[in-house]
Amino acid sequence: MQTKRLRCLLTATIAALPLSAPPRAAEPAARWSALVPKVGGAREHFVAADGRPGGKGTAEEPWDIASALGGRPEVRPGDVVWVRGGTYRGKLEVKLAGKAGAPVHVRARPGERATILDGEVLVVEPASHVWLWDLEIAGSSPPEKRETKQAGSSPTDLPPLGGLHLHAGEGCKLVSLWIHDNVGGGIGWWVGSKDSEVHGCVIHDNGWRGPDRGHGHCIYAQNRDGVKTISGCLLSVPHDGSYTMHAYGSSRAYVDNFLIEDNVAWEKGPFLVGGGRPSRGIRVLRNYLHEVGMRLGYGAENEDCEVRENVVAGGGLTIEKFKVVRESGNVRELPARLAVLIPNKYDPDRAHLVIYNGAGAAAVEAAVAPLLKPGDSYRLLRPKDPFGKPVLEGRCEGTAISVPMAGPFAPFILLRRG
Repeated sequence: MQTKRLRCLLTATIAALPLSAPPRAAEPAARWSALVPKVGGAREHFVAADGRPGGKGTAEEPWDIASALGGRPEVRPGDVVWVRGGTYRGKLEVKLAGKAGAPVHVRARPGERATILDGEVLVVEPASHVWLWDLEIAGSSPPEKRETKQAGSSPTDLPPLGGLHLHAGEGCKLVSLWIHDNVGGGIGWWVGSKDSEVHGCVIHDNGWRGPDRGHGHCIYAQNRDGVKTISGCLLSVPHDGSYTMHAYGSSRAYVDNFLIEDNVAWEKGPFLVGGGRPSRGIRVLRNYLHEVGMRLGYGAENEDCEVRENVVAGGGLTIEKFKVVRESGNVRELPARLAVLIPNKYDPDRAHLVIYNGAGAAAVEAAVAPLLKPGDSYRLLRPKDPFGKPVLEGRCEGTAISVPMAGPFAPFILLRRG
């Protein structure tokens, strides 16, 4: 009965797309500018793997990625920097600065795979109001090269750590990034960045194995001022000891004011919010976990948290040492059959789909509105292989699609095709 009520509530709560979401052009290659919000006077710039610092930033004479992200004066608030398909390497510093209502957008060209390989991406001063979209940030080291004989969090014998690290930046957004197989971890998000958001990202198989345990994380975050929002992400780690959600710190760190909603965590990796200093302003809403434990509170005596309508199947839910707890609608058992569509707030052609299949059915019907309507073409993709062969593709014939299942749980990426 509780699962049925949760499904009805989720249908009403998650389905709505924001009015500000920009429409997707029918011919993305020809009409890229339709894919980001319009700002008066904004210009388009272009980056390519063979671009040059001395280029003009045009489609014909693109820039290199390092100088484009490093704060070129030609890139002004509201501008768009399109990143062409290809492989980009090296340590990259993001110093672009937009402003409220006119962020700088850095986005992979639609339909092209833009990969930052074996290189750290650092958001540093004076970056602010910059959006990073649709990029792949990945490591190339095979799993056996991501093992060390040194215990602890700072081994010296590993390949470059890679990943994305935000040390600064107000009003920044990370949207639909694919972050995987980095040695050190996925996203490191520190107190110098505030009032920012990670949304719709797929983060998996980051971290390394030591003699003591697995290390690394999908998202490691701390916060003091403003609110950090982590929403609509798919999160998985390869090793016991690593974390999917790791909003954590010592007694000297701040873990305050987090909104964590509509995320999916599976396979391995505890989902933890809390540390050695009292936390306050913690909201954890409508997250979907399978074989991953959720824990709110760690060590310190905390102030307040809100924990509502999460599904935590097989991992357990622990809330400890909070003076005020607002808890309701959480499901701790494996649903017999539950399919939840999580639309992307900023891309109206993309959603994540999560399916619980405790009944062991060979296929589960999943409602796909409002992303798809009858007649729309679609692709259903595995999160760890978004450029690979689809699980399903075709044309939507009604209000739901039948998704083949091989076990009790699976997450997917669902794309509407132009």
